[in-house]
Amino acid sequence: MEYLVNAAQMRRYDRNTSEIFHVPSVVLMERAALACLDVIKERRERMARALAQAGEPARRERVLVTAGTGNNGGDGFALGRLLLQEGWLVDFVLVGPPEKAGELTKLQMECVQAYGGVIQRVLPKKDYDIVIDALFGIGLSRPLEGAYREAVEYINRQDAWTLSVDIPSGIHSDTGQIMGAAVFADATVTFGFRKSGLFWYPGARCAGRIVCAPIGITTDSCLGELPSLFTYTEPVSALLPGRLAEGNKGTFGKVTLLAGSPGMEGAGLLCAKGAFAAGCGMVKLVGDEALRALCLRDRPETMVTDRLEEALAWADVIAAGPGMSVSGEAAEKLGYVIEHTGQPLVLDADAVTLLAKERSLYERLAGLQQDVRTRRDLVMTPHPGELARLLDVQVREVLEAPVECARRAAAAFHAVVLCKGARTAAARESGPVYLNGSGNSGMATAGSGDVLTGILASILAQGGDLFPDVCAGVYLHGLAGDRAAHRKGEYSMTAGDIAEAVPEVLCAEGAAFGAERRQGYGTL
Repeated sequence: MEYLVNAAQMRRYDRNTSEIFHVPSVVLMERAALACLDVIKERRERMARALAQAGEPARRERVLVTAGTGNNGGDGFALGRLLLQEGWLVDFVLVGPPEKAGELTKLQMECVQAYGGVIQRVLPKKDYDIVIDALFGIGLSRPLEGAYREAVEYINRQDAWTLSVDIPSGIHSDTGQIMGAAVFADATVTFGFRKSGLFWYPGARCAGRIVCAPIGITTDSCLGELPSLFTYTEPVSALLPGRLAEGNKGTFGKVTLLAGSPGMEGAGLLCAKGAFAAGCGMVKLVGDEALRALCLRDRPETMVTDRLEEALAWADVIAAGPGMSVSGEAAEKLGYVIEHTGQPLVLDADAVTLLAKERSLYERLAGLQQDVRTRRDLVMTPHPGELARLLDVQVREVLEAPVECARRAAAAFHAVVLCKGARTAAARESGPVYLNGSGNSGMATAGSGDVLTGILASILAQGGDLFPDVCAGVYLHGLAGDRAAHRKGEYSMTAGDIAEAVPEVLCAEGAAFGAERRQGYGTL
């Protein structure tokens, strides 16, 4: 697990490290510069190997350090000075009034000059191989303009490999939004904790490869107040419920799916594929003969029945919604599930839409969930449009505040609620929020959410803790998407490819691939 922090939290942790634990700020700055130096030297070694294989000689590369007047600029000057000491060809430019430079930045500028470096005030009319972006760190709060915007646009015009220090200049450190203009980096070295602005798009796209470097700011500096956002980067197999060697198909869970309807039978099949791939013992689909024929051909392990009450009573976990339709008949089935069952319940797609459409269903489920005597484990998996309908707000509001909207819905239903997207949030009414960084654009394809519903129902059926299991399921779904993209490409992969990739991720080799794929939040 890795924490994601906002600017206010990071400033507090930085201050605590120096004031409470007596690690001087200049030491942290030097460590930050050394971490960036390691990434640059790693790139140089890769380049040297490639040139050697091509029979070409290595050459000295020209480096430009573009630095602002804040501490981020101090990091850049320290990095440039280290490169200068190692024999690199380094130019420096200060963007902003020198009199506004902070004390640490002034100190680093003096160090550069003591080693023979020249700090320019005008952007050079030269070409560079490497550009260091150290204009702004996490403190940016308003759109860039004037000389600062000009510097960002200058960096982006350079045909050079660009490294951003802590966060690409122009990216809001909390939201990931572009503040007028932003550097598009090839790599970003961030310090201590990952910044949430590097997680959300478009910040993640601007950051390139992300390296989170330990420089001495640890959870000790949180003084017991840990960040409220976290993500996973480890192999997913460590997060899933354990399997008993003596288990059987019953002990590994029975899942009933209300998914698929005439013309949408494939949704039910994809749910079943996701459920079996994630390890449950048995799956029963409530459907008609068309769905039975489809499953018999493509997933014969699936039981298909038209006996709703019997299928619901049999299940350890119930999932409803994918391809279910929003017809009156579908509403009646959902009403029966709400009123007459108590097993853990996963609601997706049409089931969420029905709750928003049929106020009586909404109020009945919310009422049952608020009463501790009738409460069940409940998971809701809407995309932004469905979540907006559920909350009766504009989609724009959900897109601007996905975590807050997911938490609002979670509070209304005493549930775990997802806000699905390129970055999916999983929230409870209180406590830390999980942000998922696995996955890719190829997963924006019909049926991807149906596979996720099956995966979640399957993991819940195997026993464990609700919120961690949901987080693990979302993470697994994204890793399977990454694996499918590796094989099929993001343009051509389908939801079925995602389901088929789940077993690959869950084997030892697949888990290792997933961990490697996660470095840089999905940047290949």
